Amino acid sequence: MRIRATVAAVSGALALTAFVAPAAHAAGTSPNVTFSNVKVNKGSSMVVGTAKASFAVTYTVTHPSSLKSTDFATGPAIYRGTSVTRPSDLFVSDEPGTCTAVSSTVLNCKASLVFTVGGDDDLINSEAGSWTVGAVAVGTSGAKWVGGLGSAKVLRAAKLTVNATPEPVKKGKTVTVTGSLTRANWETNKYGGYAGQSVKLQFRKKGSSTYTTLKTVTSSSTGALKTTTTATVDGYYRYSFAGTSTTPAVSATGDYVDVQ
Repeated sequence: MRIRATVAAVSGALALTAFVAPAAHAAGTSPNVTFSNVKVNKGSSMVVGTAKASFAVTYTVTHPSSLKSTDFATGPAIYRGTSVTRPSDLFVSDEPGTCTAVSSTVLNCKASLVFTVGGDDDLINSEAGSWTVGAVAVGTSGAKWVGGLGSAKVLRAAKLTVNATPEPVKKGKTVTVTGSLTRANWETNKYGGYAGQSVKLQFRKKGSSTYTTLKTVTSSSTGALKTTTTATVDGYYRYSFAGTSTTPAVSATGDYVDVQ
């Protein structure tokens, strides 16, 4: 089970136990708090490449007035499985959330979910896709885990290139457009070809801001792209990929061709 652990310090001196796996809860009374308004990366997918990536999470904590905010720490989590207490995979924020009191019972908090790749306890390729959002509150004698607070996506970053030749080209002649679609491999810590994907060849006329789709091609076993089209006017060629459930959409920067 993957989990991010942290030791939280509250009131400057009160050390709390680490964020632990649900199966290893400390005995005692857990903090009586509720979580709401959880926003992971402002509602956008968390796209992770081959380097460490951090994403902001904001949330609201409500607690009884009898419970001091300095007596517990909180943090966001994402998990896969039937519940946050019985997850198949679980990631928790490395550090407890930083909270600001907006009333005697309500806290507005922010924290970060941090991902790394290429290690035994990091993301693996099969974990790309949708996760369920949860949270944890840790007190001096127990922890409270809450699940079902929404959903979030963790996706494998993609790259797309394009090269149109010849440059310049005579009007009516053939333009050959090559490129490559790759995506992050979280287990090798490198980018590899994304095979068998539909990618659109698009064209933007010089002076226009709009791309038009010319045709759709399929990436090879190595992610390579290649097709031809007829030169008509000056403009930019690019490849555009719509994305999948595990990989975000991406478009190459247009390659300009001068038609003579």
